[in-house]
Parts: sequence; C-alpha cells; structure tokens
Amino acid sequence: MSSDSPDKIRHSLDGKDHKGGFDEENASPTASDKHLVVAREDFGAGKAEAAVKVWGKYSRWVLYISLGLAAYVYSLDNSTTYFYTAFATSSFSHHSLLASIEVAAAVILAVGKPVIARIADLQSRSFAYIIVVILYVLGYVIIGTSNSVSQFAAGRVFQAAGSTGLQLLTQVIIADITSLRYRGLLSSLMSLPYIINAFVGSKIAASITTPNPTNGWRWGYGMFAILLPCAIFPVISTLAWGERRAQKKGLIKVDPSAQLISDDAGGARGFVNKAIKFATDIDLFGILLLGIGWGLLLIALTLSASVPGKWNNPSIIAMIVMGPIIIIAFAAYEILFAKHPLIPALMINNRAVMCAAFIGFFDFVSFYLTFLYLSSFLYVMKTPAWSQSDQNYFSSTQTVGLTLFGIGAAGLMVWTRRYKWILVVGLCIRCLGVGIMIHSRGADGSDAELVMTQILQAAGGGFAATTIQVGAQASVTHKYVAMVTAIVLMITELGGAIGSAIAGAIWTNVMPANLAKYIPQISQEERDTLFGSIITIGSLDPSDPVRQGAIAAYGDTMRILIIVALVFGLIPIALALLMPNYFLSDAQNAIDGLDIAGRKVHEPEDGTTNQPSTSNREAERA
Repeated sequence: MSSDSPDKIRHSLDGKDHKGGFDEENASPTASDKHLVVAREDFGAGKAEAAVKVWGKYSRWVLYISLGLAAYVYSLDNSTTYFYTAFATSSFSHHSLLASIEVAAAVILAVGKPVIARIADLQSRSFAYIIVVILYVLGYVIIGTSNSVSQFAAGRVFQAAGSTGLQLLTQVIIADITSLRYRGLLSSLMSLPYIINAFVGSKIAASITTPNPTNGWRWGYGMFAILLPCAIFPVISTLAWGERRAQKKGLIKVDPSAQLISDDAGGARGFVNKAIKFATDIDLFGILLLGIGWGLLLIALTLSASVPGKWNNPSIIAMIVMGPIIIIAFAAYEILFAKHPLIPALMINNRAVMCAAFIGFFDFVSFYLTFLYLSSFLYVMKTPAWSQSDQNYFSSTQTVGLTLFGIGAAGLMVWTRRYKWILVVGLCIRCLGVGIMIHSRGADGSDAELVMTQILQAAGGGFAATTIQVGAQASVTHKYVAMVTAIVLMITELGGAIGSAIAGAIWTNVMPANLAKYIPQISQEERDTLFGSIITIGSLDPSDPVRQGAIAAYGDTMRILIIVALVFGLIPIALALLMPNYFLSDAQNAIDGLDIAGRKVHEPEDGTTNQPSTSNREAERA
C-alpha cells in the first residue's frame, strides 16, 4: 500500500489533463484508477465514486428509472397511510394518543438517520438499503396485524426506522450522482409522483376507509409490505452491481478491516469485535441517549392530559425529569467520551450545515403544529359536505404544492446558480400562509381561503426544502455528504417531533376544556367519547348542537396551534439570512472542486463565488 494518505491517493487526479482517468465508455480502469484506496470512514463514498466510473449510459438510466419507481411507491405510501392513522387510533378508541405515536415515530425518524448514514459510509449504499427495507417491511407487518394501540405504535416505530433510511439514502444517492447545479432539480423531480398520488392516493385511501373505517386501514398499511420491496429491488441491484464491478476491475482496493461484513470475518469472535467497533463508529450509545432523552420528554407532554392525575402523575413527573437529564448526559458524553461524535466539531463549526439544520428544525416545529391535527379538524368540520376523497385532496394540497414549487425553485437554482434568496423568499411566503390560517381555521373561513393557506405554505416549503439541503451539501467534500445530509435531516426531524409534542400537549390539555365549554349539555363520559374518536363526531348530523359545539371546540384549539406555529415560523427567516450563498458549479461540492467521478472541474475564482477561503477548504479536506 502506498505511504500516501488514503484521501490524497483517492484524489490523486490533479485536474491538469486527466488523461490517466477512467474511460467510462469502455468501462475499463486505467493505471491511476487501479490504485485508489479508501479509509474506513470513507469506504461508502469511495465505492459510490468507483461505481459512477463503471456505469455506462444504460446503467445510469436504469438507476434513474429505478429511483423513480421507488420514489413513486414511497410517495404512494406517504399519500395514503397518513390518512389511516386517525382511523387506526380511533378503532382502538385511542385517537388522543395519535400525537404520542407520531412523536415516537418522529424521534426514530430523527435519530435513525445518522445510523443509516454511517452504515452507508462504512459498508456501502446498497447494503444500507437492504437494512432499511427489512425494517420497513417488518413495521408494516406489525401494524397490519396489530390488536392493540401499543402493537400499532410498535409497528409504527419499526416502519419509521425503515422510512427514515429510505428518505436519507435517496438524497445521498442523488448527491453521489449529480453536480451542485442540478442536484436540487433531480431531488425535486423525485417528488413528482406526489402530484399523481395526490389524486390516486386519495381515491385509494377513500376506497379503503369509507366502506370499513374501523378495520379497512389494515390492508392500507399492509399492501406496502409487498409493494415497496419490489420497487426498491432494482435500485439495490444496480448499486450493488456497480460497486461489485468497480471492485473486480481494480478501481477500488478493499481493505477487509474497513468493512463490517467481509469474507474473512475471523469467525464469531471476529464478527463480535467488528460489531463493537461498528457500534463505536456510529456512536450507538450517543444515539440511544439522544433518542431516549427526547422520547421521554416529548411523549410525556402528549400523555400528560390523558393519564390519572395529569401533570401530577408519578410516571409523567419521572419522564419529564429523566428526559432532560438524559439529554444533558448525551451532551456530556458527546463532548468528553465519544470517539466518533454524532455531530463532529467540523460540522458544528460549519455555518452552512448548522443554519440549514436549524432552519429545517424550526420550520418542522411550525409545520407539525398546524398539520398534525389538520385532517382530524377537517373531518369534523367538513363531513359530509366534503367527501372523504375531497378531504384527502385537501390534505394533499401541500404535498403537491411542495413538489411543484420545489421543482420551480430548482429551476431557478440551475438558472441563477445561487440559492440563498430563493430560500429567504420561500420562508416569508410560508409564514404568510400560516398567518392566514388564523382566520380560515374557523367555521367562517371559506373553502377557497382554506385551500389558499395550503398553497402558500407549500410554495414556501418547496423553496426552502430544495435550497437548504443543497446549501449544506455544498459546504463539505464528498466523503462527508452522507453525514451532513443525516445531520440536517436529523435535526429537522427532531423539530418535527417537538412540533408534534407541542401540538399534542396543547390538544390534549385544551380540547377537553373547549368541549366542556361548547357542549355543556352532555355528560363528561360522552365528551370523553367525542374527544377519543373523530368518527363519532363525524357521524352526527351537521345541524346537531353537539356537532356544532365540537366544531367550535376544534376551531378554538386550532387557533392556538396556528399562533404558536407562526412564532416558530419566523425564526428560520433570520437563520436564512446567515446562510452562505455558494456558487452552484458543475462540481460535486463547493470545497474541492471535484466532479462526481473525483475529477477536477473548472470553477470561477473565490471572489466571485462566495466560497470559503483556501484555508477553510484545506480544513474540510483534513
């Protein structure tokens, strides 16, 4: 092995003439490529670069089409299963636990991302895909066969672990195969199926829930345990084929010690040693502390109003006390003991990464405050004036808008080669949409006004989602792209968990009082039934005073949620102003100027690009 560092060897192409580079047309490595060696922490990214070099035109198109097929099924999942949660919890007479279940899932969505990112870096992208598909299928099997709300929640957690991996890996693969200039566009195009499924998904969801609202949701979830593995298989096959072919052609030299799974694992003891090292490399203990700490704190907020004694319940007190203590212990462990911290100092000092992460964090807090109970509110307020399909179409408005405006933002990024002011404008529009909801959420709000709030929020969200990820990924070299993507999405998802928890806490503490205020003529037992099931409220005649009182109670509770959401939604605007405004070149990132195959590309000078100084670039490479 050469005495040069792995990073130096890997980027040995000096950008002068590249005559020793890889001949993609003939898929045959040349001398300089045959000696590429990657370090353990760089293994997955190195295999991805090598795979890019062996893919010909047809292989690339197979990957693009496969990603599109997987994106379609994944979007169909998100466009249908969201509607089933309220029915599933109501069928167990535990609709009030919806927030607690979603908070638990959101915590898994957050803390699961660094685990999957490290697996993708330490082993390979294809291996990581296999792991997340197994978790995804297991989750939906448990959900589809659940006999209690606790079993349903357990399945939701497993499914969330798989779902978070699919989301992350898709973005990592896109970053592996695209330049900065076109990355936002391809990422946005992967969301195109949401436009189709906003209509198809609504019909499917309605056809499943309308005839049998009590149990129809089971097949709605269960069918994706079959569909998704079939859709993902071509992606895994294409990635694995490219990685294997690159290795056979000598494009990348594999050091067995760099892998968790290898042919010479050394028996059981060797595998155990590798597993322990792997757990250290992914900071498994730190991830567990983070997940348990936030889970205890946030779930306590959503459960407080539904347990005996409420805030004085010993279990709630214990969760509220232990949650922050464990979070503090996590911070201390990361600073003092972790060999591979969840968020390395290099990333903490990276302004683009931290701004992008916390823009996503506060935006998700705001989003989930308004969105978590939106379908429940709509069902109570609009049934039967709006059919189930109509309500599903409305709930999909933001999803469709996010896709369309995200593609529009990506087009602007291709044209202008900048992203910062697109982000700032988008966040302002999003806040405008939330603000209008304060009026439209009431019984006096028109249908057009309700729809307009969703379109405005979608426009702002589409602009923001497309830009912050590209900005963060631009600020690091290729070997850090999976980690950065995971960090940004992890902190963003934690915002979603906190937003869901705040929404659940407000809902469970305020809604019972509002029901008592507007429906004093019925017993407490009847109010508890209404609180626990939207199906019961929706079955009442719209002119029934009890139904009218429930609508008023829902409207008042939603008003509080929206005002809090607006406050949180203003914070990302300030953070966006602090984002660097990288020039979106044809390079894989804005730091080393290398393309997706590791070759030097021409860039404008620093003074015209708002890129970091040369010294900062060297720090990134270290």
